[in-house]
Amino acid sequence: MKAGLSPTELRDWITARLDPLDESRVCGSLDERPTRSDFDLGHDTTMPGAAPPAGAPLKDAAVLVALVERPAGLSVILTRRSDTLRSHTGQVALPGGRCDAGETPWVTALREAHEEIGLDPSHVSVVGLSTPYRTGTGYHVTPVVGFVTPPFTLSPNPDEVADIFETPFLFLMDPTNYEQREGRTPAGDERRFYALTWEDRLVWGATAGMLRALHDRLEGEPIG
Repeated sequence: MKAGLSPTELRDWITARLDPLDESRVCGSLDERPTRSDFDLGHDTTMPGAAPPAGAPLKDAAVLVALVERPAGLSVILTRRSDTLRSHTGQVALPGGRCDAGETPWVTALREAHEEIGLDPSHVSVVGLSTPYRTGTGYHVTPVVGFVTPPFTLSPNPDEVADIFETPFLFLMDPTNYEQREGRTPAGDERRFYALTWEDRLVWGATAGMLRALHDRLEGEPIG
């Protein structure tokens, strides 16, 4: 991550390394950009679940990487999913969800962030798209990067979100904070994934994978 940049210079540096907003890129349209996935770290081809099933249909989704411009530096809004949800219960996530037909990814991300955490879209300046991410649960997720200027008020939707917190962007963009772990999916497949811990919060799986992919994109580094 670039050191010594002013907030404006850092915003410009990040924006220049993202894909621009393209109104033709609506949910369901063919996206030919390079993609990261939950399967990237399954290098052992003998490991069950190390590769995505061939021809499996994907559902379009988008998440918001909300970069809050604090006096101490940028931070990222993360959530802990509600304990009552049917899937990914209690996991740390970026606000977002499934696309509606005809939406662009940034419309989806802003809509879902408003529904989940009460973030008013008028407080968000969307600047670009990070690398698409394919999850093991069959979603094609587009991370949408936007800058958020305080003050703003958040209110979690209790049906979806148990908690909202911020994590320093520099911490999330430090590759030394990431480790690789192995675990078993609900379907019984073994998979290797990224994980990192901020204070008492474990960020892992697709969320950690998307954040690590954003780091690699900004720094021009290959997956590792």
